[in-house]
Amino acid sequence: MNKTCAIVLAAGKGKRMKSNINKQFIKINDMPILAHTLNVFNKSKYIDKIILVAAEDEISYCKEKIICKYNFNNVVSIVKGGKERQNSVYNGLKAVKNCNIVLIHDGARPFISDDIIKKGIEFARIYGAAACGVMPKDTIKIKDTNGFSKSSLNRENLFIVQTPQCFKYDLIRKCHEKLIDKKVKVTDDTSVLEIFNYKTYLYDGDYSNIKITTPEDLIIAKEILKESKQKIY
Repeated sequence: MNKTCAIVLAAGKGKRMKSNINKQFIKINDMPILAHTLNVFNKSKYIDKIILVAAEDEISYCKEKIICKYNFNNVVSIVKGGKERQNSVYNGLKAVKNCNIVLIHDGARPFISDDIIKKGIEFARIYGAAACGVMPKDTIKIKDTNGFSKSSLNRENLFIVQTPQCFKYDLIRKCHEKLIDKKVKVTDDTSVLEIFNYKTYLYDGDYSNIKITTPEDLIIAKEILKESKQKIY
């Protein structure tokens, strides 16, 4: 068995977008953000299967308006999300069958490249876990309780983590199962490994690999798409 599965997370409501619909269904160039994301993984020769995690009340919409409409034939399952991100990831992991490498990716991060996918898989096979990201462009400050600058962090030692985050399946599933008893909240899957003293190899992502979270991000996304060569067919 040498198969690779991508878990795409689309169960969040994205309150910061201030939209009356799930941010993943907002259209850029007449195609939903989530469809742009799934398109990359569906076309990738490095991905064998895709599992989509969606809110329970949006599963039918995802199937009809996105999976079937755009013929994403590598999406083998749509599973319901959980209360928190980590619960959604675990639901996705339980649906994985016969894959030894799993990539966990934000549905609202549509500009992932095939090269980043390839490298993530390669590094996960070597190190067990890998995540892409970039160095911060801005100076990062630590703020005290009164709102004043306390100190500055060295940018050379900082890393803005992105997705996909890539893992040996047995490792990431084992850690998520152990996390259930910890009763802690995590915002990404490298943090899950850190809790249990596993390391994640960090490799270069891309500044265009943005997560669309706020209305301002939509403006940036439209400009990125103008320069992109992504096409649905």
